[in-house]
Amino acid sequence: MSKKGRILVAMSGGIDSTVAAVMLAEEGYEVVGITMKTWDYQNSGGSKKETGCCSLDSINDARAIAVQYGIHHLILDIRDEFGDFVIDNFIEEYLAGRTPNPCVLCNTHIKWEALLKRANQLDCEFIATGHYAQIRQENNRYVISRGLDHHKDQSYVLWGLSQESLARTKFPLGGFHKTDIKQMAIDRGFTELAAKSESYEICFVPDNDYRGFLKRKVEGLEEKVNGGNFVNKEGKVLGKHRGYPFYTVGQRKGLEIALGEPMFVLEIQPQTNTVVLGREEDLQRNGMWVRNLNLQKYGQIISPMESLTKVRYKDAGTNANIVEVDGRMKVDFHSLVKGIAPGQSAVFYEGNDVIGGGWIQSSFDI
Repeated sequence: MSKKGRILVAMSGGIDSTVAAVMLAEEGYEVVGITMKTWDYQNSGGSKKETGCCSLDSINDARAIAVQYGIHHLILDIRDEFGDFVIDNFIEEYLAGRTPNPCVLCNTHIKWEALLKRANQLDCEFIATGHYAQIRQENNRYVISRGLDHHKDQSYVLWGLSQESLARTKFPLGGFHKTDIKQMAIDRGFTELAAKSESYEICFVPDNDYRGFLKRKVEGLEEKVNGGNFVNKEGKVLGKHRGYPFYTVGQRKGLEIALGEPMFVLEIQPQTNTVVLGREEDLQRNGMWVRNLNLQKYGQIISPMESLTKVRYKDAGTNANIVEVDGRMKVDFHSLVKGIAPGQSAVFYEGNDVIGGGWIQSSFDI
């Protein structure tokens, strides 16, 4: 046993998880690498070659690096767990007229659970990933804060992790910039890895065509929903659309309707197969309700407090007052926010710290 103990590291074959594993090994941990197979892209009926964290190339890359550093390496097949939960939820959310956030769901309910289960079996005290985020303990609670590199910060996708999970998690890259990590890879001879392009697509939709994915996975979907109405805010019919699941709040491109000015999706009404369109300024709201809360920094919020609230991953955030009301968070923004999409994650920050987050239920105007 090493002087720092044993740690289980999720290794995807990419630069971030590779450097995280190597850093921990160099710090004196006994590293056990694990690569999770979550999805076979050919099962979706897509035509693009399998790429990303679940591809054979990535698995082989992770194993080769583990062997080079004397790291014990395992491959974990969680396709059944992943498919039943994450992909079913992805489909259900679109059919409910919402825009899903599968990466958050996967982190919270699949990857961390799988990692901790195997960590227990392998006598590993901690688990680690290559996320750009930081963890500390304060007032007997574990708190996630933004990674030092705000351009790469991934704290937004980690709001769902429990205190029990955070107590056993390490993020070795949180205190570094991406340029530092690339240089570390080059210094250790991983030149090809440092030059490897990063994928920002959903792992099980690598062609980035979620509409095609839905059509292939839900038998007869296109025939069932085709021909619904586009309407304006007043309910006037503007034309026909291809089916409500194929649109998202805030969408402008691909509407295939000419109205003489740019129009955006304001609302999706699945019960009547209706898609509401309006101008860009009509997307702006100054409030929302957030459900299924997970509060990390504080156990509860009794009175309104101010937070910087993000409604999507690349959102810079907007100042707001937040208060818990009957298990939900009422969010009153200080300025208008555009394109609040039900189904997406809302994450609340106090400075760089994650207060917590939840799923956007609905937006409103005060």
